[in-house]
Amino acid sequence: MINFQALFDRQDWEQVKSSIYAKTETDVEKALSSSKRTVEDFKALISPAALPYLESMARLSRQTTLKRFGKTIQLFVPMYLSNECQNICTYCGFSFDNKVKRRTLTDEEILQEASVLKQMGFDHILLVTGEANHTVHVDYFKNAIRLLRPHFANISIEVQPLEQHEYEALIPEGLYSVLVYQETYHKERYKMYHPKGKKANFYYRLETPDRLGKAQIHKIGLGALLGLEDWRTDSFFCALHLDYLQKTYWQTKYSVSFPRIRPAEGITAPEYIITDRELVQLICAYRLFSEEVELSMSTRESEKFRNHILSLGITTISAGSKTNPGGYAVEPDTLEQFEISDERSPQEMAQVITDQGYEPVWKDWDRSYWG
Repeated sequence: MINFQALFDRQDWEQVKSSIYAKTETDVEKALSSSKRTVEDFKALISPAALPYLESMARLSRQTTLKRFGKTIQLFVPMYLSNECQNICTYCGFSFDNKVKRRTLTDEEILQEASVLKQMGFDHILLVTGEANHTVHVDYFKNAIRLLRPHFANISIEVQPLEQHEYEALIPEGLYSVLVYQETYHKERYKMYHPKGKKANFYYRLETPDRLGKAQIHKIGLGALLGLEDWRTDSFFCALHLDYLQKTYWQTKYSVSFPRIRPAEGITAPEYIITDRELVQLICAYRLFSEEVELSMSTRESEKFRNHILSLGITTISAGSKTNPGGYAVEPDTLEQFEISDERSPQEMAQVITDQGYEPVWKDWDRSYWG
């Protein structure tokens, strides 16, 4: 069976980029009128030629989302367990070369954080760490999931890539989904952003969703860090990845996130900018490309933008987020991974969702449905 690396290696970054920017209004109109859109259609929908069609894209995206997901928005929250990291990443506040105070939460501290998040109403939690195998390893994750499973219906992780057998060991403990962002699919420049640490291995990270699919995880989250490279080209490769995974591991669910680089300790400004209007275009393009994929929006974005995007394709949104270990109760002043923009409380965000005619969902299923 072909894996994604083999498919990826058939592509050339510069040729893909040129083909996106060469798309015409005719290509866009063809994509909009199609009932089954391809990766070539996706290229057209993210191209500069599609910007004049943004209103039509937004309308179709809204209709498609309502048909598949109804008028619901699921709420989740990240819990940062550790900011220890062995990688040097030029865009991240947790980077190894940032000489700041590090901490990893103990069992008692994890439960303290959990208590606060439960009081806020959350039942869907995302566990996040840096990549420090000597401290935050499979046994640490297994223990954290065991501690939290009695308190939350849905537990996801965003940690270092693991082996297939390690994912298989975490799933019975209560792990539902794994988020693993490639950061950028530009293989030649990837090393420039990741000069030290295990994360510097481009292909090991690229193959992680394949390992997850083989482990039969319930959901896989994808994304590219918007701002590292040309957002259109990176997004095409992410869509290509999504298309491959949906066809290969068809029993697994998928989500796509849209992280834009935010200010953080020790990082420089992004070289490539994606505007608010272009981000709306990208979100709508993903929805028109895949009716089934969940689209997630974090508190990196502003209040105004998040209010506007709710009805255009987003199905999952975070609220009240802290991006530092212990940020909710234990030690609010530890190093943040990045600055958030929307600082509204979960209750305020839920009210915004309600005011727009949607239902905020804190728990949309029960663990008993999947054992």
